[in-house]
Amino acid sequence: MTRRAQDNTKALDAFIAKKAEIDAMLARLQALSDDHFNFDPEAVNWGSVGSIGSVASDLRKITDFLFGEGEHAE
Repeated sequence: MTRRAQDNTKALDAFIAKKAEIDAMLARLQALSDDHFNFDPEAVNWGSVGSIGSVASDLRKITDFLFGEGEHAE
């Protein structure tokens, strides 16, 4: 095996490990979303809207980056 192939194998292993990390975070986020992000639907107020809006904004930055949208659009 060439040195370059070895380096690629290590990079691929690291990539797969990071992907597994992301998959675990996504699963946790989905479970939390299914539970209304731990907000009691009967007690939602404008502070709740602001909190969930902040989360949505942060996730939008990530999806814009990954999908080449928003400020990352060409």
